[in-house]
Amino acid sequence: REVVDHTGLGGTFDFTLRWTPDQSPVGMLQGATSSNLNADAAAATNQSAPSIFTALEEQLGLKLEPTKGPVDVRVIDHIERPTEN
Repeated sequence: REVVDHTGLGGTFDFTLRWTPDQSPVGMLQGATSSNLNADAAAATNQSAPSIFTALEEQLGLKLEPTKGPVDVRVIDHIERPTEN
C-alpha cells in the first residue's frame, strides 16, 4: 500500500526501530529489497520484537491508519514493437 505522510513533521530524523518482519509469504515478498534484507534478517532473530505497526506506535508515536483516497495510476493503453532500421 502507498503510505501518505500526514504528520506535518519536517526535517531529517535518525532513529532505531526494533521490530520483527512479517514472516508470511506475502509479507516476505513485499518490501524485500537488497538494502533491507540484512536488517530484516537481524530483526528476525529477535522474535520478541513487536510487529512493524506496533513498533511504529510504541517506539515513535506514529500510527499507520488505512484510509481510502486518490492515488497516482499509470495506464498503458497501447504498445507496439519497435520497427527495424
